[in-house]
Amino acid sequence: MIGVTSSMPTVTMIGGGQLARMTHQAAIALGQCLRVLASSRADPAAQVSADVVLGSHDELADLRRAAEGAVALTFDHEGVPLAHLQALEAEGVAVRPPSAALHFAQDKLAMRVRLAELGLPVPDFAELTDTREDARARFIEFGQTHGWAIVLKAIRGGYDGRGVWLLDNRDEAVTVFDEQFGAGVGLIAEQKVAMRRELSAMIGRSPYGQGAAWPVVETIQRKGQCAVVLAPAPDLSDDVAEQAQQMALRLADALGVVGVMAMELFETVDGELLVNELAMRPHNSGHWTMDGAVTSQFEQHLRAVLDYPLGDTAARAPVVVMANILGADTAPEMSMDERLHHLLARMPDAKVHLYGKGERPDRKVGHVNIVGGEADTPATVRERAERAAHWMSHAEWTDGWDAHA
Repeated sequence: MIGVTSSMPTVTMIGGGQLARMTHQAAIALGQCLRVLASSRADPAAQVSADVVLGSHDELADLRRAAEGAVALTFDHEGVPLAHLQALEAEGVAVRPPSAALHFAQDKLAMRVRLAELGLPVPDFAELTDTREDARARFIEFGQTHGWAIVLKAIRGGYDGRGVWLLDNRDEAVTVFDEQFGAGVGLIAEQKVAMRRELSAMIGRSPYGQGAAWPVVETIQRKGQCAVVLAPAPDLSDDVAEQAQQMALRLADALGVVGVMAMELFETVDGELLVNELAMRPHNSGHWTMDGAVTSQFEQHLRAVLDYPLGDTAARAPVVVMANILGADTAPEMSMDERLHHLLARMPDAKVHLYGKGERPDRKVGHVNIVGGEADTPATVRERAERAAHWMSHAEWTDGWDAHA
């Protein structure tokens, strides 16, 4: 560990990825140096933090070393074994969000059951965790009930499209079930929702129940992962937006969440809302807040886990769009530094956030935020954000522009 001396409290974040890196940026403004538990000094957060513990989130001893002297321990992913967190809590570590809440972000079945108990709308689902014969029979019955328009999900561990199988016919569905069940993957089946679009309601909550909600956003998914975020969600009525915010705030309160939480939602073709997933940490759908909100999700997360008063969540502009920079199938010969140079020359208002990660296909290596003005529409701002992100990924302009022409 590289130690630092400060009169300000220390927060430890488990995980050295881009979420920890951007949380560190927010920590600096609050007079802190975020401590990170990273697997390598090449991890995005370890590149920038002066307080790094090298180790594994799967090892209780490493978690203890990272938590020593910290006022709170938090996460940039939900992969820490729950038993380890419970052991730390028993030793007096302030785990935020606590293990009792994080359980519902780790376990999709537990989440579905708890949300239904709380009266929150969720897709129809079926548990597939008993004997192979019984689970297979229940799966086939569920598939037939929904005309085989279903989704099979791993109960634990899946994200960004991994651990999720979109199915639409019996033979394919049964084959996937047999393969995954045989590999020991815990499974849940869900109804495939006839949806208009996906939304995200992000909130922050302090240990003593103060809550704050950002505008509800629309998320555009490609290849199972978030590609674009439109803030606020275009053409979403005030009543539906408030409903989504209140659902998220009520759920966070019921589960005892501390920090920021993203509630990912389906808006159905009938205009109803269904809860899809939960994330109890900073989230891709909140990256727009770095440049487009009074308080970013990363600052808010720190305020919450430190039990500081929460910040203003108002948007700074009528429209803000975030577009992820994803690794191309073949990385361009032009360096990332040169691509950045060209982008900033052509689009000086683009706010670029790079994560210090190597490029590989579909890997999130950064994002671009474009903050619109009063005369802008969501469509025009989105086009500019996606044009910028595509340039950074592929070194080619989608509109054919040539700086040397």
